[in-house]
Amino acid sequence: MSEQPPKEKKQDAAWDEITRRQWILRLGEAAALVGFSGFAPEIAAALLSDETQYANLPPGLYLPSADMLVHALRSGHQPLVPPPGTETDYVQLSSSPFHPQFFSPAEFAIVTRLTRIILGEVDAAALSQATQWIDLWFSTAAEIRQAARQLDPSHRVLAVAYYGEPAVRDLESADPQAAARDGFSELRKLSEANHGRGFLELDDPEQLGVVNSLRTAQPESAARKFFELVRNQAIQGYFTSAPGIAELDYKGNAYHPTCPGCAATDAHDASSDQNK
Repeated sequence: MSEQPPKEKKQDAAWDEITRRQWILRLGEAAALVGFSGFAPEIAAALLSDETQYANLPPGLYLPSADMLVHALRSGHQPLVPPPGTETDYVQLSSSPFHPQFFSPAEFAIVTRLTRIILGEVDAAALSQATQWIDLWFSTAAEIRQAARQLDPSHRVLAVAYYGEPAVRDLESADPQAAARDGFSELRKLSEANHGRGFLELDDPEQLGVVNSLRTAQPESAARKFFELVRNQAIQGYFTSAPGIAELDYKGNAYHPTCPGCAATDAHDASSDQNK
């Protein structure tokens, strides 16, 4: 292998020296220009911009873009709303009544009742979010299966290594929409055979009895397969809602006005200084 020219070695070394301290200094420069000196953002960006020397870098973590820093610092801590249609666009909650995309209104009522039985007494908004997630999951199942079948071979190898062959094959072959159609049909027959009425017409103890029979049915039962799909997605939908995350006491995505533990450390240091 040929020896790298000294100039390229020096450039590689410079790239390797992008440290945490440099990040802090760069942030400080942008804050001074935008927050204190009153420079226009275009001037600040021009003064800080040195992105051309990193144009050929491979993917990785490098110095922050001056344009992005200026934009963030000028926001005044206001929410940054991305342009509509971008990959980071926010989901806007609709104030209009929800209309299921996959289930009929009668089917969606059954799904809602099953979800309430599965989750128990939960916040009404969280229940609504969970059932809407279930409808979205079933409505997009065919497109997801098609996308899985068209996955690049190298990406499929990575997916198998991470999730395992059975999980990947299931994604490529499973048909939740057909399982739902067969499940509704068998659920109706089961309710009528045992109680002479449809599932939603049963009282609470009778509905619980039907659900328990689904849980203990043969694995090949269409109603059991459908119930398990609904149960899995109900749990997924609920525990990604705000009440569900709060119930898990999830600590991620939390904002700390000060560094956790710093106040105690500062007090300890001050006490130590006084005792010297």
